[in-house]
Amino acid sequence: MEEFDAIVIGGGAAGLMCAGVAGQRGRRVLLLEHNERLGEKILISGGGRCNFTNREVRPERFLSDNPHFAKSALARYTAADFLALVERHRIPWYEKTLGQLFCEGVGSARLIVGMLTDECVRGGVVIGMGAHVRDVRRTDRFIVDTARGVVTAPALVLATGGLSIPKMGATDFAYRIAAQFGLPLTEIAPALVPLTFGEEDLAWMQPLSGVSLEVAATAGRATFREGALFTHRGLSGPAILQASSYWRAGETLTLDLAPGEDVAAFLLERKRSRPKALVKTVLAEGLPTRLADALAARHGADRPIADMRDVALADLARAISALALRPVGDEGFAKAEVTRGGVDTRALSSQTMEARDVPGLFVIGEAVDVTGWLGGYNFQWAWSSGWCAGQAL
Repeated sequence: MEEFDAIVIGGGAAGLMCAGVAGQRGRRVLLLEHNERLGEKILISGGGRCNFTNREVRPERFLSDNPHFAKSALARYTAADFLALVERHRIPWYEKTLGQLFCEGVGSARLIVGMLTDECVRGGVVIGMGAHVRDVRRTDRFIVDTARGVVTAPALVLATGGLSIPKMGATDFAYRIAAQFGLPLTEIAPALVPLTFGEEDLAWMQPLSGVSLEVAATAGRATFREGALFTHRGLSGPAILQASSYWRAGETLTLDLAPGEDVAAFLLERKRSRPKALVKTVLAEGLPTRLADALAARHGADRPIADMRDVALADLARAISALALRPVGDEGFAKAEVTRGGVDTRALSSQTMEARDVPGLFVIGEAVDVTGWLGGYNFQWAWSSGWCAGQAL
């Protein structure tokens, strides 16, 4: 039975960060990963360029039953800290929209995995690939039974993520082990996920599949102004993925299809200046043609704009600026970027990620009930929570 100071289960973003930090502090660390490659989700993120953090990281851009929990970790290890690590490894990067930082070049996400692996090597971390964990138990130490043998340590870190993207090897392992040791879970659901609609809405939405435009999407109290995409099942795109984290079953999703525009004033002006123009032609001045056609048809406006009463144009304007839709669901964990919910933060220390009632047990990354916005926020939570645990091991 080989002994270590700490065993980290999960070789993704949070686990790699934690193991590297702890190893470089002189701890003898074993990192176990059940896949045959480290950082699988890192490798596919950002179209292979890895949106590794965001300049605008703030605690209020993370969802949790305890909105204050993430503050400590995010303050102790910041986006600037991770960017400094990237630059120390001479990885080219660039800033996209809304503060998103990406690696430069096709397939460059592998450089982030390589960087984190190098940090582990520097710390003398022992890495076990294809290491399926069969059982975890605790006496005075944690005993982990793997397909390659039994290992033990006084500290155990759960870094196996959530349920999103099961084809990448996602499982409920962290939740099962946490529950085994008495840690409560919050409601677990897909997040940053496309939304689906019923037959009535799909009757007019499906012919628009492939149409994209900038919108302001509102769910709950949150509004996101980004791109939206019509799909054969409903809606996707950054604005919709963002809103999905705040949407709950039975609630309405509201879209402003012309954010920042006074649509009513525009339509009335066109009624005067282009009276013979069809309504759909006028709408197509600011909207994709197929969407303009669909909206005109839905609102009985297949006619010259001069034939429309002002009150009817006002109704059409409201439908464009505040299109109320009722999703019936989402595309599930298979298409979700991340998992909302997880190990209840009330059971963990916000400074170290250690379980309050189970000394030596740590939970980090996506397995914790902390879910960030789209755009590098969830990676930053992985780096921050992993670093905090690594400092405490």
